[in-house]
Amino acid sequence: MTEASPPRPRPAIEIGLAAAIVAVEGDMPQILVAHRPDAEMPALPAGPFDPLAHRTFEVGLRAWVREQTGLALGYVEQLYTFGDRGRSAAAGDIGPHVVSVGYLALTRGLAGTAAPAGDAGFMPWYDFFPWEDWRTGPPAILAAHILPQLKEWARTPHADDGQIRALTREERLRLCFGCNGSPWDEEKALERYELLYEAGLVAEAARDGRPAALARASLPPLGRPLAYDHRRILATAISRLRAKLKYRPVVFELMPERFTLTALQTSVEAITGRHLHKQNFRRLVEATSLVEPTGEMMPTAGRPAALFRFRREVLQERPAPGLRLGTRA
Repeated sequence: MTEASPPRPRPAIEIGLAAAIVAVEGDMPQILVAHRPDAEMPALPAGPFDPLAHRTFEVGLRAWVREQTGLALGYVEQLYTFGDRGRSAAAGDIGPHVVSVGYLALTRGLAGTAAPAGDAGFMPWYDFFPWEDWRTGPPAILAAHILPQLKEWARTPHADDGQIRALTREERLRLCFGCNGSPWDEEKALERYELLYEAGLVAEAARDGRPAALARASLPPLGRPLAYDHRRILATAISRLRAKLKYRPVVFELMPERFTLTALQTSVEAITGRHLHKQNFRRLVEATSLVEPTGEMMPTAGRPAALFRFRREVLQERPAPGLRLGTRA
């Protein structure tokens, strides 16, 4: 009878909290990033969950954001738990495995918020995802860098990685990036980033030691990377926010108390990354009864624009409506 081998020690687990904090300034969605001493790249505001100091994850998140950026968060919702082995890990790393709980947070116009503290600051989120902005048509980066290399990767024979997938690489490429007659779906921001990561086309894949990235002589310039797995968390936040616009009035968490309908449309277009027909958008807003005129006018160079406010009483309705956005125009 052989002696049983001793049980293998379980790796230590640490719970991290990270926030994708979104604001809209003019026609550009912004994301708050902080520069941390343990990372060469900018990162989302983040920190470990301390069960002795933080009663809940959200309490811990708010505390870390305030400490690192000076901002007090308003609207917050939990996104997802990110625990993949190998993400954000350095070679030979024997430290605790970090399981990140990602959050989406919304804040109003940057002019109305306190300046972030220390090294924290807002950056356009399309700096990290330049292929997601379709407001003036398909981004040039798609045809120049992304689609040719993804199509080549999709055609390349590959070994079974142990995952059972319902779709082939070609099918996933078609659905995620709107190829071969499929429409572009703005809500698939996360799926698109995951496909680029799997194909080894983003800097994070090379940093994490993914074979597809290490096999490439060079990587295309596909947006700015973030530390750890924070660009994946940000992609999740973009997908969630774009989807939620259609069934909850969350866009007003990003608007000032009084706004023009043009400013409202500009903010929605900034988030979704697509152009909306002006008259159709206004009819949509009127049909949902989400806003009402204040009776005031905003002076402009041309004709003064009427100011509106969000009807907060709609939050008491079940369900509170969102913006049922139609097709691109």
